[in-house]
Amino acid sequence: MARGFIDCHCHLSANEFTQDIDDVLLRAKKAGLKALVSVTEGASEFEKVIQLSKTYPGFVFPCFGIHPLQGSGEDLHSVKIQDLEPFLPLFQKYRADIVAVGEIGLDFTPWFANTAQERDEQIKVFIKQLEISKELDLPVNVHSRSAAKVTIATMKELGIRQALLHNFAGKPSVAMEGVQAGFCFSFPPAVSKNEQRAKLIRQIPLEHICLETDSPALGIDKHVRNEPGNIMICCEYIAKVKGISSDAVMEVTTQNALRLFSKLKS
Repeated sequence: MARGFIDCHCHLSANEFTQDIDDVLLRAKKAGLKALVSVTEGASEFEKVIQLSKTYPGFVFPCFGIHPLQGSGEDLHSVKIQDLEPFLPLFQKYRADIVAVGEIGLDFTPWFANTAQERDEQIKVFIKQLEISKELDLPVNVHSRSAAKVTIATMKELGIRQALLHNFAGKPSVAMEGVQAGFCFSFPPAVSKNEQRAKLIRQIPLEHICLETDSPALGIDKHVRNEPGNIMICCEYIAKVKGISSDAVMEVTTQNALRLFSKLKS
């Protein structure tokens, strides 16, 4: 793959991109992106992300995953096993197409998962998808909020080797457990406004960092749609925090992404 960026975590099948996806991807190419790893949050997006990967082959790379929070707006709720089980055959059907299992993980934000039962159900859904990733020999693209320790411990217990923890906001000591397990961490443009995250970025070795936009969310301005073309913002911020060149960050993070998502090479 030629020199350039890889957005390791974005949501191209999100409704926010339906109207102008061609323009969004054109801007991404102009910004130097060579590959976009597009995750899903629910099974309703599975066919859509596959379609995008067929329309933009070698540029959009699809993942399947059921996010720990389901629904939207007022109806946002903690995931249940029935949000996953009916769709398990699709992971097999499209096993040749998908490059990772994601977005999966744990979200113990108190107002979404305030009972032990809800948290246990999330863990069950997470474990099932980690097992699928092992069966399909694919990396995982992981969300963890208010659950960093449990998320990393669960992955380690299951012997997961290839994982990206996206927009990680846990303690540096917990992040270092992930580093020791060989996991990677990625940070979207929004972190450039967060001093707490600078400490984390300083501590995590560059060899364990990838770039992401998490678009359409987590841009610089939360009222403006984020898109993959903003990848340079994360790159420059990481470079600034680490006191190295943006070129070095691009080079190393792209190598990390190709090592992690090995199907991107083909």
